[in-house]
Amino acid sequence: MAHRDPPGIHAPHIPADDYRRAQATGQPVVIVVHTTDPAGRPLRRYLFPVVVAGAAAMGCWGLVVALCALLDAAAHAVTVIAQTAGPIGIGGITLKLTRSKGN
Repeated sequence: MAHRDPPGIHAPHIPADDYRRAQATGQPVVIVVHTTDPAGRPLRRYLFPVVVAGAAAMGCWGLVVALCALLDAAAHAVTVIAQTAGPIGIGGITLKLTRSKGN
């Protein structure tokens, strides 16, 4: 099995005559490696704000639904109490909370 170095550890191939000339004269060898930059931004940069905004919107809708359910339950409770109690009188003033079934 041939020995292979992992990619990125060593420099690209340098021609032998350039290497010998650099060794003889003491000049440094300049290696230019052309890489391609990834086009655009990664999806993660866009996905995180969208997820946070979606969670906030779902939380707000959850609060609205909970408030509606609470108000509905309170309205039903008040109606049941009003039907059961009948007219309420304080100091000679009588307040009829619901209409009678006969009228």
